[in-house]
This record gives sequence, C-alpha cells and structure tokens, in this order.
Amino acid sequence: MATVVLTPNQEAVNVETFIAAPRERVFQAMTDPRQLVQWWGQTGMYRTTDFQIDLRPGGSWRSVGVGADGQPFFVEGEYREVDPPKLIVYTWSCSWMPGVETLVRFELSAEKSGTRVRVHHTGFAGMPDAAKDHGNGWVRVLGWMQAFIEHDETIDTRPALTAPLA
Repeated sequence: MATVVLTPNQEAVNVETFIAAPRERVFQAMTDPRQLVQWWGQTGMYRTTDFQIDLRPGGSWRSVGVGADGQPFFVEGEYREVDPPKLIVYTWSCSWMPGVETLVRFELSAEKSGTRVRVHHTGFAGMPDAAKDHGNGWVRVLGWMQAFIEHDETIDTRPALTAPLA
C-alpha cells in the first residue's frame, strides 16, 4: 500500500510504494502507452483512453480520457529528465486546473525483491486542497500500477468503483 506525505507548507506531495518486480518492468509499465491505457483508471471513476509519449528530455507527453460523468479530460507536459530505468521528471498540466503547471519526479530504486517507487510532486503553493487531492490520486495510481504489474489487473478486470470517494 502506498503512503502519502504532504510537506509542512503543503507545496509538495511525496508518495512511496513497493512493487514486487524489477525496476525495468515498472519503468516499462510507466512509459509504454499500450500498457498505460490498460491500468491507469477505474470504472466508475475515470478511464484514460490514450497516451502519446515522446520519452526524452524536451519530449512531450499527453493523456486523454473520460470521467465517470462522461466529461473528457487531459493531462500533458514535457519531460525534463529521463534516465531509464531509474528516473523520470516531467511537467504536469491538467484540464481541471487550467493555467497551473506542476512538476512530477518518479524515482525507481532496485531492492532485493522488487522496486521502491517514490513520487515527488511539487508546485502546489497556495493550493492545499489540490496537493491533498493529487496525493490521494497518486496513492490510487500507484496501487493500480502495482496490481497491473503483480497480478495482471486492468481497468476492465478491476472491480468498478460504486461509491464516491471520500
């Protein structure tokens, strides 16, 4: 289970989890558009339908999807650092927070029986609710990725969300 900690000033979110797989496999699940659309989302919440990725410093990325309410959304950005299979840093701009750009840093550390995944998401100064929401979101996303890698669970095989999130 992933853990989340907001910095005292609520400007950054730190999330960490362990996945029982080599970091090369984790990196692949995070960067292969065909795999991302299989696990990033949940019926009853939202479904990511497309990822476009140019995985290199300066390259762009974009994901699009549809919410449970049928409304489309997007998230996009630019890769700042890419060091397979241990580091990805990219900007994050989403349709539900127009005009706001944050920065996401994924660090993958090899451990004896798998990979320690750390997410550091910054840029939430003056937006404590957005920081909290993104922290909770990263916990869900890392859980979905873990279930996909460890158990081949996809959006279509994962139980649907039937109650609203608290």
